[in-house]
Amino acid sequence: MFTGLIQALGTMEPLGGDSWQITCVSHSCEVIMQDLAYGDSVAVDGVCLTVEKVLKDGFIATASPETLRRTTLGGEQTQQRYVNLEASLKVGSKVGGHFVMGHVDGIGRLLVAEQTASSWEMTFIASEAIARYIVPKGSIAVNGISLTVAAYQPELSQFKVAVIPLTYTETNLRYLLPGSWVNLEGDILGKYVEKFLYPGNSKTTTDETSMDGITPAFLAEHGYL
Repeated sequence: MFTGLIQALGTMEPLGGDSWQITCVSHSCEVIMQDLAYGDSVAVDGVCLTVEKVLKDGFIATASPETLRRTTLGGEQTQQRYVNLEASLKVGSKVGGHFVMGHVDGIGRLLVAEQTASSWEMTFIASEAIARYIVPKGSIAVNGISLTVAAYQPELSQFKVAVIPLTYTETNLRYLLPGSWVNLEGDILGKYVEKFLYPGNSKTTTDETSMDGITPAFLAEHGYL
């Protein structure tokens, strides 16, 4: 489990097969490397990978075919750009973002990035499978970064986030261009609520299922209020 607060930047290099070498390249690498050990989990652009060998300034991990298919790690652009790194959450640590599992739901694409007086406003498009977990003022992980949804257009499956300068400069968001692909993970809380409401069919839509029984009393009885 992670929090979506990026600790360092790195690069990825394929070693053949499903093995990758992740090298930490930013000034804050000690946060990642100080007690990194075999078997640890590290989020690489929001994808949870397991450390198989610790190197002087990085580690080796295996990305399964399913991971490469579902995320941007399988794209050729990975070899040419930086990836966000975050070590797994330790018990007792502060949760400054939101609970990020490192299980990417799918990929999205940057549409536009505009600098304002106090932040960067970035608009992304997501697939319908991911978009159903997006709510205004809710949380979403973009390349492993915990961000708050500032605006959402459900009819277009587009959402906007406001990125503070610190986050923009310390992550790989500053290297994105319109059309760049990103890893997206919806809030785990939304997934559990969906599973509870639609047991056995998490893809059921509100058009197919009655919501008449979802009342404040019902939610209070089951611990949601």
